[in-house]
Amino acid sequence: MSKQSQNIRVRFAPSPTGPLHIGGVRTALYNFLYARKNGGSFILRIEDTDQKRFVEGAEKYIIDTLKWCGIEPDEGPGFGGSHGPYKQSERKDIYRSYIEKLLDSGHAYYAFDTAEELDEMRSQMKSQGIKSPTYNSITRSYMKNSLTLPKDDVNRLIQNNFPYTVRIKMPRNLEIKFEDQIRGWVSVDSNNVDDKVIAKSDGMPTYHLANVVDDYLMGISHVIRGEEWLPSAPLHVYLYECLGWRQSIPQFAHLPLILKPDGNGKLSKRDGDKLGFPVFPLDWHTNQGEKFSGFRERGFLPEPFLNMLAFLGWNPGTDKEVFSLTELVSDFKLSRVGKSGAKFDFKKTIWFNQQHIRKKTDLELFDFLIKRDDNLLNTHSKDYILRVIRLIKDRLNFESDMIKEGECFFSENFKLDSAAVQKKWNKEITPHILLIQKEIVNLSSFNEDDIRTGFTNYIEENKLSFGKVMPMLRIAITGKMAGPSLFETIELIGKEKFESRIIRIVNEIENGKNNS
Repeated sequence: MSKQSQNIRVRFAPSPTGPLHIGGVRTALYNFLYARKNGGSFILRIEDTDQKRFVEGAEKYIIDTLKWCGIEPDEGPGFGGSHGPYKQSERKDIYRSYIEKLLDSGHAYYAFDTAEELDEMRSQMKSQGIKSPTYNSITRSYMKNSLTLPKDDVNRLIQNNFPYTVRIKMPRNLEIKFEDQIRGWVSVDSNNVDDKVIAKSDGMPTYHLANVVDDYLMGISHVIRGEEWLPSAPLHVYLYECLGWRQSIPQFAHLPLILKPDGNGKLSKRDGDKLGFPVFPLDWHTNQGEKFSGFRERGFLPEPFLNMLAFLGWNPGTDKEVFSLTELVSDFKLSRVGKSGAKFDFKKTIWFNQQHIRKKTDLELFDFLIKRDDNLLNTHSKDYILRVIRLIKDRLNFESDMIKEGECFFSENFKLDSAAVQKKWNKEITPHILLIQKEIVNLSSFNEDDIRTGFTNYIEENKLSFGKVMPMLRIAITGKMAGPSLFETIELIGKEKFESRIIRIVNEIENGKNNS
């Protein structure tokens, strides 16, 4: 069966060693998009071979994240599927047979070296000027392993439960070559690949063996993962060949790094709160009492969050930036993923959220607002609330901003912005504010156009500056210096509130009773 005709099956295989970083979510997203674009399957596999670093709650966090994002797997823990179990800790017996196969074929060997002996080996190599000592085709010849020890000694050590690991036996002078969907052809000299441990002393396989066996048994056609795994790919290709699976080697695609905002280094798990933004999808609490903020709890919606992540490495080849998840599926191509690292931009992330909010219907935003403050319908009509939403919609970065932006429309107890008053309020112009109020109140029709005309006529007739009067009038109406269309705002709050509010606010300011 050719690569072109086989079923597309991709996997996201995180380790439950802590909360899922946005880099991991992006990997999951690209796998999801590729599967959906090509009519394939998206599999979740929990790679928990490293039991020492296992963190309670991390697996649930991973699943909760995928569900919140709306990129749920087709197969995986809690999702069903015919290729389980989908947790590596439950597949130990499966791996054992393949470890034995590699040992029997001479592609792997037992290593009995103690930690002290390994340290001594590295120390000696460094003293000889070797900067990066490795356990390889040369050093293994003088270490304690089944290649150097008599067979009887090997059997005796195993029978006496002497701790050992199993290492892959890398050949000398072999060119290992594969095509990466993002980086093109990759060629590595086997002399530069060390004899990696493929099974630990506790019997659990390392990532290298487990992921190859699992990918093969689960029929994975494409391995889409972070570039930190690119150096390991030659070993994985070689393991496929050692196990007789050359025809089943998946197509690889190694994704670029997500960089810090300044571009200097990979965005780490601890960069977020330190730099003032989240790097986790959901809040995470450690057993030590630490709390790391999440995008969800900061008010971000799932779709713009995914939209932002998609653009950290991929581009559609057009000027379009705002995509729904459905549109991302339609336009996604691995060929549009770049090799270079992508800088995380928190301001751009907020912009994506803003743009997606603008695409929401007024009724969707209404439902959110009412859930946050169900008392609004007791004091205001649904039609009025919807009109307010339409007016403030373009000013929202987050749905929760409706509370603050809508305050002056729903309550008379809003606070004055003291900084705005200090900066823009001119007592010499105060009498004009009161006269403008009377001018507008006496208009025959109280609509946006007539209010604007009445205001403009007064300003021109009295030779006043728009730039000085307008901010003061806005403060007297909304308590702030910025907001939606002032004249539309005045029309919406109505003549009665407009009249009484200006009198009240002017008195507060002039008499020094600013409640800010």
